[in-house]
Amino acid sequence: MAALRRIARERGGWWHAYVCPAHGVELEHGDLLAGAFPEGGARCAYGCRVDDEAVRGAWLVLSHQAWARHLRVLAHRGERAEAVARLVEYTALYEELAVERHGEAQGWMLRGRLFHQALTDAIWAVNIGHTVLTLAEEGTGDLQPVLPLLDSLERAALDARAVLTGQGQLASNYTAWLNAAGAATGRAAAAVRGREWDGRKEWLEGDSGLYAHLRVAVAEDGWEWEGSTYYHGFVLRAALLALRGTDPAELPADVAGVLAGMTDALAAVATPGGILPALHDGPYLRAPLALEWLELVALAQQLVPSTALDAVAGRARADLGGADDGLDRELGGWFAGPPLPERPAPGPLTLFAVAGYAVLRVAGIHALLDFGPHGGSHGHRDKLSLCLYGETTPWQPDPGQVPYAHAEFRDLYASTDAHPAFRVDGLEQAECAGRLLAADERSVTAEVTEAYAGVRGVRRIVAGEGYLVDLLTVTADAPRRITAQLRPGTALDVAAQSGGAARTTWYGDETLHGWHTALAGVPMRPVSRPGPGTADDPQRARTRVDLTADTDRVTFASVYQAASAGPAVTGVTADGAGLTVRLADGSTAHFVPED
Repeated sequence: MAALRRIARERGGWWHAYVCPAHGVELEHGDLLAGAFPEGGARCAYGCRVDDEAVRGAWLVLSHQAWARHLRVLAHRGERAEAVARLVEYTALYEELAVERHGEAQGWMLRGRLFHQALTDAIWAVNIGHTVLTLAEEGTGDLQPVLPLLDSLERAALDARAVLTGQGQLASNYTAWLNAAGAATGRAAAAVRGREWDGRKEWLEGDSGLYAHLRVAVAEDGWEWEGSTYYHGFVLRAALLALRGTDPAELPADVAGVLAGMTDALAAVATPGGILPALHDGPYLRAPLALEWLELVALAQQLVPSTALDAVAGRARADLGGADDGLDRELGGWFAGPPLPERPAPGPLTLFAVAGYAVLRVAGIHALLDFGPHGGSHGHRDKLSLCLYGETTPWQPDPGQVPYAHAEFRDLYASTDAHPAFRVDGLEQAECAGRLLAADERSVTAEVTEAYAGVRGVRRIVAGEGYLVDLLTVTADAPRRITAQLRPGTALDVAAQSGGAARTTWYGDETLHGWHTALAGVPMRPVSRPGPGTADDPQRARTRVDLTADTDRVTFASVYQAASAGPAVTGVTADGAGLTVRLADGSTAHFVPED
């Protein structure tokens, strides 16, 4: 017998509280459409059962959002009676909650009515609006009772946006979703009334509309200002959802350019196998996130096609176990016209000068250097981090972030210690920005001078013939303990070599080999120890390696080669101020760090 499904009658809280206090993992969701919190408490993968007010409120967020998504699917499938009945039920519930905003929201939040945050209300409202729009295509008589809900949601979005813009926060990611909510619910209400939608000026074209938001929130290199993969996609997805029924050819040229640039940015950081690095404060791996990426790609491909994003969709489907509710079909024909011209595939080096990312691709290695601004509230203390991926293997990934309510693990994953960056005297980097020094078709060099007082770090990444060279130079005003950090997302072996470079082997779908030494005769210790892996499971131990030297100046030199590449690296030698790489075909190459 199928489980009884019902809509919960309580307000949702803050979804980030849905986390195990003991283990830092997101709790299991259970049947979100059942309308009742799991009996005995929410389960943790390690056997905990958690039940408190915050966790119950977080579960309600997930449940209400799942219902909104489910209603959109029902409308697409033609299951009209069920969809309309639930919309009417939500109309009554929302009216009951109209007496006040959420009284338990945290002080920094812009409060909603159904949820702690107005942002969460807006995300929910977007799906409600699109559910009604789809149903209205086949008739509107039974949708008249839903009009009070649509009107209330549009007014709530307008009021919340006015608060944000009054605070000078037009660039906030809240603004993107409030505009999407206003557009979706306003269009839906107009469709139910049988009228032309007259909200384009308010929600798209106006001084606080979507176009104005995108113009200030996205830099000229295509990145949303926070420099976070997740929040970049978060804003882009809101924009694409807001543009239902729009002819791409009728978009303002600069707005079309922004949307294309945002799509290019995701395509450039994605690996050939579809991994999107969790740069600056996004979830590392989460099924609802995979569904969001799949939705975004389905919409983006209709607006600005990008072959490089096809793999992202494939990866998202794999993370969902193949269950995507026919999302591509549901979103087919979202735009009212042919797409913009297809975007070219990224080249060997892609540089994002404002966000401060450089992507270098060489012989099976997808390398990403992070040297830019801190990233606002979503930044991490990780300047000059070097992330390394194979096609489908996260050898040395950005570790991502746990649900925010877990303060201890959240701070751990924002820390320098968690990232493939550098540390001095075991201390945390300051929140700071680096800068680009040089770049050409085969290399990139960046520096940071404010991570530690009296310390300068310079990292040069070079694409060799079938391998990658990493030269990290740290100079201090006095002898310090300087550490270059290896932070694997996969199993790793490390072996010290008598009189030579230390060796590492990184496993996964593909294998990576590494050689590590220090230049100019500086003694270096490759210290390995267990540490937490990526943020999807802080209890999963990985072998961390700290390449450490006690000095006032050191260049840590590393060479990486995918096992599939050739000719094979047979050894590396530190000679004076440079590094020589020897290959199996007898050739050699010499590399020196930037001053």
